[in-house]
Amino acid sequence: MARRVLLMVALVLYASLFADGIILQKTKISASGYIDQEKLPATKSVRYDPTWESIDSRPLPAWYDEAKFGIFIHWGVFSVPSYGSEWFWWYWQGEKRPDFIAFVNNTYGPGFTYADFAPHFKATFYEPKRWAKTFEASGAKYIVLTSKHHEGYTMWPSSVSWNWNAMDVGPHRDLVGELADAVRSTTKLRFGLYHSMFEWFNPMFKSDAANNYTTQEYVATKTLPELYDIVNKYKPEIIWSDGAPGSSKYWNSTQFLAWLYNDSPVKITVVTNDRWGDDAMCKHGGFLTCDDRYTPSHLLNNKWEDCMTIDSYSWGYRRNMMMSQILPIETLITSLVTTVSYGGNLLLNVGPTSDGIIPPIFEERLLQIGKWLGVNGEAIYKTQPWPTAQNDSTTPNVWYTSKTNGKSLTVYAIILNSLAKDFIVLGCPKISNSTKVSIVGCENDVEWDTLFTGELIVTIPRQQDLPDGAEWGFTLKLENLQQSETSKQPTVNYDSALSHKSKLLHAWKKSI
Repeated sequence: MARRVLLMVALVLYASLFADGIILQKTKISASGYIDQEKLPATKSVRYDPTWESIDSRPLPAWYDEAKFGIFIHWGVFSVPSYGSEWFWWYWQGEKRPDFIAFVNNTYGPGFTYADFAPHFKATFYEPKRWAKTFEASGAKYIVLTSKHHEGYTMWPSSVSWNWNAMDVGPHRDLVGELADAVRSTTKLRFGLYHSMFEWFNPMFKSDAANNYTTQEYVATKTLPELYDIVNKYKPEIIWSDGAPGSSKYWNSTQFLAWLYNDSPVKITVVTNDRWGDDAMCKHGGFLTCDDRYTPSHLLNNKWEDCMTIDSYSWGYRRNMMMSQILPIETLITSLVTTVSYGGNLLLNVGPTSDGIIPPIFEERLLQIGKWLGVNGEAIYKTQPWPTAQNDSTTPNVWYTSKTNGKSLTVYAIILNSLAKDFIVLGCPKISNSTKVSIVGCENDVEWDTLFTGELIVTIPRQQDLPDGAEWGFTLKLENLQQSETSKQPTVNYDSALSHKSKLLHAWKKSI
């Protein structure tokens, strides 16, 4: 009797944890090629040591893999000159590019300094609740705001960034805190923060770098106090680290992450990326980013994220951006679909103006994605890659995801930019006697058959009979297929994945 009571109590506690979302999952590719979701209840007895082996053993919180889509926001003092990119200060006074020098001299006059931009960072029209609602309407499930970029200006009242933070100079507001409150009070989005480890022109960092990272004055007095501060104050569920030249030992990364996972106020749900030092990128952390706009085009053994931006030239807002440089909705939806098909998340960036306005063209793109996900989200959220194939072997622009429910497997074939066709042939699905084929968001029956070669042929209905957004892509739902053998996936080439970011940081290192 006592054992039965204990068992019932345990089951109730486990169900409570599951209902509250406090279930962690570790994502890995099994021998069969399926991504196993090992869901474990969080327990206080699990503690992580400050080593990469221990840190990497922590299961990834389930919510992150299920979310699939997030919004990145690059905002800071660089939004005032809004020329070139968010690397404006470095290009101007680090690399001393002639076009940047000429822009400042012609626009602001000789003798103007980067610090002179800060008072003009007013955030006059910044409405955090409107931002939050726009991001939620995009279909995103989480956001990541730059709390501090490489310029060193903090978007919250940091005690270790005197007179170079949003409360002391510029808007005189806690920009981070206002957005965190708005997101949590008006939406179901998860709130995350980007944080640059290094600062281009910080004397303490430059001194540590000159000492070949054998001293840690900058880390002890600037970086770590900031990280502990934003976690304790704002409780972000994503810590998106960036800009960490030197080893993770120099940055004391594993010590911070051990605290984050063991004792922080977000220890259960927080996720982190891999940019914690030269030795960590694309190897360690909660999920891999490897490089900006990272698209491995095959399954990985680790969860990964592709961060990209609507303005193909910059992460920060540019006054001189042109329409031809803005990615069309078809490209953005293709990026989302292919990323999810290969097991990744997409983090899509917008750059607000210094006044706090999300440019209308960016807002339009976000709302278009939200419209498409409103119909096709079933094939995106909480899905897994289909191990048989990620894209079709017969017809291009067809991408697969899947969901399991016990022993039942549902496969989604997302068909992009194919409305000009009368029918479509799929070579990867193997039909059984009980197979069902339908279009997600469409009530009408779908005409389909199999060719003598075994391929599935589906008649595409008229556009007016398809759901909204079908001109960008629509989804076939395939149920009760034959189980197929898993295709073999290539191994990721970490060296090539790191090429762009490594070159950028290498060029920066040579210049200091």
